[in-house]
Amino acid sequence: MRLGILASGSRGNAFLVEHEDCVILIDAGLSCRKHTERSESAGFTGAVPDILLLSHEHTDHVSGAGVVARRWRIPVYGTEGTLTGASRRFGKLPAGTGVLANGSRMKHGPFVIEAFSVAHDAADPSGFVIECSGGRIGIATDLGCPGPLVRESLSGCSALVLEFNHDEDMLWNGSYPWHLKQRIASSTGHLSNEVAASLLDSVLHPGLKLCVLAHLSQENNLPDLAVRASREAAGESVMIWAGKQDSALPAIEI
Repeated sequence: MRLGILASGSRGNAFLVEHEDCVILIDAGLSCRKHTERSESAGFTGAVPDILLLSHEHTDHVSGAGVVARRWRIPVYGTEGTLTGASRRFGKLPAGTGVLANGSRMKHGPFVIEAFSVAHDAADPSGFVIECSGGRIGIATDLGCPGPLVRESLSGCSALVLEFNHDEDMLWNGSYPWHLKQRIASSTGHLSNEVAASLLDSVLHPGLKLCVLAHLSQENNLPDLAVRASREAAGESVMIWAGKQDSALPAIEI
C-alpha cells in the first residue's frame, strides 16, 4: 500500500491511498490540473482515482471535487451533511455518488473504508480509516478536539495522517483577529501541536510505523515545532513526515 500527500494546509488538501492498482482520493482541495501534477510528482504516474472521499464541505477540502469527479468519472462519497453542504460547488456529479454515513463502512476493491465522526465546525464532518491487506491508515485532519471515538477509531493503525495545525504561542501572539483565534482554538476548530501530540501518544503501539503531520498552519506553526512535538510523543520508532501546502511529498510505502 502507498500513501500520497498531494497537499495539506488551509489552501487545499488532497491525499491518495493506492493498493493493487486501486486508488482512493481523499479530499479534493486543488484544481484538477494540480491534482494531476502533484500525483505525477509524488510518483503516482498515470494513477487515476477510482473514488473520491470527502471529509467535510469546507473549501480547502472540496474546491476541486466536482471537476475532478467529472474529469475521471468517479463517484463521490461523504456524509449527507457534507454532500449537501458542498452541493453548490460541485455541479453535476457522476453516477454512483452516494452517502457514506459516519459510523458506517463500505468496501471498494481491496479496501474497507470506515467513516467516523469528528468535532469540527462543519455540517457532519468525517475522519476515515482505510484498511486492506497492506495495512490500516487513519486520516483525521480537522479535528476540533480528539474525543474517545477518535482515539478508538485511530487505534491499531499502521499509518496516520494527523492534524498538527498550530503552535499555541504563535496563534495567540500572532496577527489573526481575535474571533479567528478563538475559532481555531475552540473545541470545533483545529488541533494544536500539544493536543495532537497527546492524541498520537494515546494511539501509539508497536505496529504504528508512520505519522504524517497534516494541516500545518503557515501563519501559526512551523514544521520543526510540529515535528518536535510529535517526536516527543512517538520517539524514534515512528517515521515522521510533515505535509506541505505547495508541493507533494514522495509516495510513502506503508
